[in-house]
Amino acid sequence: MPLPAFTASISRRLAMLCGVAAVAACASAPPMDAASVISKAEAAMGGTTLATLRFAGSGTGGIFGQAYTAGDAWPKTNISSFARMVDYPNAGMRQDTALSRAEPNGGGAVPLMGQGEQRATAMLQGVHAWNMVGPAPTASPVALDARIHDLWTTPHGVLKAALKNKATVATRVLDGKSYTALSFTEPGRFEATAYLNADNLVERVDSRQSSPVMGDVDSVITYSAYKDHGGVKFPSRMTQVQGGSLVLDLQITEVQPNVTPSMAAPELVRQFAERVVAEKVADGVWHLVGGSHNSVLIEMKDHLVLVETPLYDGRSAAVLAEAKKLVPGKPIRFVVNSHHHFDHSGGLRTAVAEGATLITNGPAKAWFDKALANPNRINPDALARSGRSATVEGVAARRSLTDGQRTVEIMEIVGSVHAKGFLMVYLPNEKLLIQADAYTPAAPNTPPPAQPNGNHVVLVQNIEQNKLNVERILPLHGRVVPLSELMTAVGRK
Repeated sequence: MPLPAFTASISRRLAMLCGVAAVAACASAPPMDAASVISKAEAAMGGTTLATLRFAGSGTGGIFGQAYTAGDAWPKTNISSFARMVDYPNAGMRQDTALSRAEPNGGGAVPLMGQGEQRATAMLQGVHAWNMVGPAPTASPVALDARIHDLWTTPHGVLKAALKNKATVATRVLDGKSYTALSFTEPGRFEATAYLNADNLVERVDSRQSSPVMGDVDSVITYSAYKDHGGVKFPSRMTQVQGGSLVLDLQITEVQPNVTPSMAAPELVRQFAERVVAEKVADGVWHLVGGSHNSVLIEMKDHLVLVETPLYDGRSAAVLAEAKKLVPGKPIRFVVNSHHHFDHSGGLRTAVAEGATLITNGPAKAWFDKALANPNRINPDALARSGRSATVEGVAARRSLTDGQRTVEIMEIVGSVHAKGFLMVYLPNEKLLIQADAYTPAAPNTPPPAQPNGNHVVLVQNIEQNKLNVERILPLHGRVVPLSELMTAVGRK
C-alpha cells in the first residue's frame, strides 16, 4: 500500500539526513594508523613476543629461472621435505629442502627425472647469504636479495618489516573481499603489500624484487588455514607464484615458535669477494674461473668474444674487468649465452651495459628482448644505470664468427632435456669445445657411473653428428679436461 504523500516526504528527508550524517561521519573518522594496525595483527597472530620460528612440511613447487623454453612455466618439482627457520632479531634464516623432478625437462641442480633428490641447505644472516655443501659453507651473494625477501615476507616477518619501514595503510578489495593493506619498501631489496583479513591475519603478500635477469619481478604469496601453535597462529598452507609461475605450494605440518637458532655467518662468508683467475688454454683463449661458474674469453683481430656472463652483476663485473686487463684496448663486441637459465644469464645485463651484442638461442631471443628492456627500479643494475638498450641476436641452429684468422662456431645441442636451444661453442683451429651444463667433469680419477648421465650422452651424440674434432673441453662448471674424460663418463674409451 503506497505511503501518504506527507509520510513519503518525511521518509525521503530522513534518508537524506542519514546519508549526509554517514558521509560526515566518514569524513571525520581519523585515518588508520599503521602502527596500531600492526600491533593488532601481531596480537591476533601471537607474534608480540615471537623472535624465532621454525616451520616444516612438504608439497610441490617449481625451479625459478630454470624453464626448459624461455618464457615457459618453471619446471615442476615434488618437495618431500621443507623446513625454514627464521630469526627475526638477527635477520637470519635457514632453509633445508629435499626435492625431485616432477617433469623431465628443464634445468636446476636437481637430478634427472627418476634419479633421486636434491638436498640443499640455504642460509642467511644479515647481509650474508651462503649454502652448506656438506660441512663446508659456500658464499652465495647472488641469492642474498631473494633470501632477505623470503625472511621478511613470512606471516610474522612481514609485520615486523612493515613496522620498521613505516608502512602506509589503506583499505583494498581483492576478489570482492575487503582487506587492510600495509605497503612498505625494504630499501634496495623489495617492495611489498601485506593484506590482513577481518581477523587481522596476514592472508596475502604481494611484492616486487630485483632479478639479475628479469629486472623487476613480481611475487604473490598466499597464507591460509591458520592454526594455533602454543599461542602463535601460523598458516597450514603457503603458496607462492613468482615471475608468473608457481614456485611453492606447501602443506605445513609442523610449527615451533621461539626455537634456538644457529645461523651465524662464518668468517669465510663474511670475507667473500669475487675472484677471477685466467687460465690460458691457447693463444688468445682464456678459461676464466675462480667461482662456481666459468667464462671463456676469445681474442679476435679487433675485438673480443666472451662466452657466458653468469650469476649477477658482481660476478660479471669481475669477469669483464679481467677481460680488459688481459686484452686492453679491444672492446667486447659479442657475449655468447649458452642458455637462458638464470644462473647462466644473470650477468647479461652487465655485458649489455658495456655495449656488447648478446648472442643467444633462437627460441630465447624474443624473451630476452623483453626481459632486458624491463626496468630494474628496486636496485638499479649496470644496465639501468647505463641507459643503453640491448641488441640481441638469436641462433637458429648454427652461427659463425670469424676475423679471417680465428673462427668461432656456435651451434645448438640438439635433443637436450636441459634447455631448448642449448648452445655450445667450438673453436676448430684450437680443437676446443665450450659447453655448460651438458657435462660437468667429475673429480680426477672418479670411476664412471653405473648408468651414464643422459645429458653427457646427448653431448657426445652432438659432437659426433657435427663431426667436431675436439681435443679438450672447456666447461662452464669445473676444470678443463680432455675429450677422453667425457667418453669415459659415458662408458666409452
